[in-house]
Amino acid sequence: MDQEPVDSVRHALRAPDVLPRVRSDVLLGSGKELVIVHNQREYRLRITQNGKLILTA
Repeated sequence: MDQEPVDSVRHALRAPDVLPRVRSDVLLGSGKELVIVHNQREYRLRITQNGKLILTA
């Protein structure tokens, strides 16, 4: 887990049995929510009051 996300992605591209890892703070930055667009549909990834992640359509 102490690898940088970019290194993890590079490793995963070489090893198909390893999933890429991205820290939530890299995705969300200083915010608590972001929008992910998938197949022209918007999904919201947000941090709840309890500190958990939730993805909603």
